[in-house]
Amino acid sequence: MREITFVEAVREAQAEALAADDRVFIMGQEIGEYGGVFRATEGLAERFGEHRVRDMPIAEQSMLGAGVGAAVMGMRPIVEVMFMDFIACGMDAIVSHAAKMRYMSGDQMRAPMVIRTQGGSGTHHGAQHSQTLESWFLHVPGLAVVVPSTPSDVIGLFRSSIALDHPVLFVEHRALYRTTGAVADRVETIPLGRGVIRQYGDDVTVAAAGKSVRQALVAASRLGEEGVSVEVVDLRTLVPMDVDLVLESLSRTHRLVVAHEAVERGGWAGELISRVVAEGFDELDAPPLRAASLATPIPFARELEAEMICDERLIARRVRESLGMPEPWV
Repeated sequence: MREITFVEAVREAQAEALAADDRVFIMGQEIGEYGGVFRATEGLAERFGEHRVRDMPIAEQSMLGAGVGAAVMGMRPIVEVMFMDFIACGMDAIVSHAAKMRYMSGDQMRAPMVIRTQGGSGTHHGAQHSQTLESWFLHVPGLAVVVPSTPSDVIGLFRSSIALDHPVLFVEHRALYRTTGAVADRVETIPLGRGVIRQYGDDVTVAAAGKSVRQALVAASRLGEEGVSVEVVDLRTLVPMDVDLVLESLSRTHRLVVAHEAVERGGWAGELISRVVAEGFDELDAPPLRAASLATPIPFARELEAEMICDERLIARRVRESLGMPEPWV
């Protein structure tokens, strides 16, 4: 085992894909000689050449459209969208072309591509560079959505993503980039749609993905001091979603809290809760609850930002609500 950072895992995963398949190349803004704003491609242009790590202009629609065209012609592009907020500029290429290509062509053409992007709050970047938007893409048939929480999962999930014959949105939370985790010398490939239980417990299940998994573990540790046993489920992918794992956990705890940093309204927590109610209603001893961010643009001020986004405090509060416990200060 070795200890590496989340962003080092992103670099390693891309390097592995580039070395394994000549059809793989990366497109993005400032990813070549500069190595990316978050250093996610540092050193890759020098190792594989500028024709495989291509700097692109600040034009997300053109970049993603070119990625779709390259994929249809037999390449396997990795397209990096520097800030997830600006993925909206290329929505047509993703939603109407990449995701529909196989169906519109009667399976004669496919668009195997990985769209890497980072987002999330808590880093003082303001309303236009801090959004958590993966829930938008759950509504799009033909598109997988991956949200890793550990360096090891980055590598294992990316390996599955680059091998698929359809497009994958690979979402990285920027606040995780400098976090570290243990990675085996031979990382196992993780099939999309397979979650994992990060911590077993008896009282309440907390389901999360990405940064919220780490926050759920912090909340679980604090609640443990109050005598509450929390089970933490890391979904790892949102499409496909491992609802069966959540139902299995619920059969032990009989209470559910779903946590994500996205705004609560229209967030993917609602989709998971709907499935759980439909398929595991008899296991529920209390209504499922959501821990999510407020429906407001993200403030630039660090103190205001901290008050409106979902964090370990809110997750712990929802767990106590599920159990009918008062807040410690009441």
